[in-house]
Amino acid sequence: MNASPVDRQDHSTGVLMKSIFIGLTKLVVLLTILVAASLLFSQLATIHGSHIPEDYFSTGYPSILKLLDSEAFMGFIFVVTVAVIVYVIYLFWQLHEVAVHRAHRLNSAHTQIVFALSLCGLFIDKTWWVLAIIIAFTRWDIIGQQISNVIRAGKYPSTDITEEHKS
Repeated sequence: MNASPVDRQDHSTGVLMKSIFIGLTKLVVLLTILVAASLLFSQLATIHGSHIPEDYFSTGYPSILKLLDSEAFMGFIFVVTVAVIVYVIYLFWQLHEVAVHRAHRLNSAHTQIVFALSLCGLFIDKTWWVLAIIIAFTRWDIIGQQISNVIRAGKYPSTDITEEHKS
C-alpha cells in the first residue's frame, strides 16, 4: 500500500523536527557543561596582580580590564584552551591511525602489521609509520599481478619479441 504524498510530507517534517530538537538539546547540554566547567574552574582560581594606576593608560582604564580580571572569564578561557588542546591531540591521533583505518576498511591481510608499524612509529621512529602508510595504501593485488606478468613474460617469451631478436 502506497502512502499518499501528504503522509510522506508529514513524516519527513516530523523527522526534521525531531533532528532539530535533538540538535538543540545537544547544544544546550554542551553549553551547560561549558558554563558549569567555567564556573567550577573560576572557583579554583584567584587572579593575583597588582593594581595598575589609571595614569598608565592614556584614555583611562580600558573596558576589557574588568573582563580580564574576572575569574569566571578566566575559567572559560581555561576550559576552551583545554578543549582545543584535547581536540588537536585527537586530530593528531586520527592522522597517526590513518594507515590502520585504511587497512581495516579494505579488510587487508596486512592490518596487524600496519598496526604494529604504526605503534613503532609512535614510540620508536617515524620511519616505521611511513612504512605502515605505504603498506596500507598500496594496491597489493595490482602489484602481485604485475610481478606475475613479469615472471610470465620471462618464462614464456612471446613470439613477437623472439622474432625481432632473430632478424
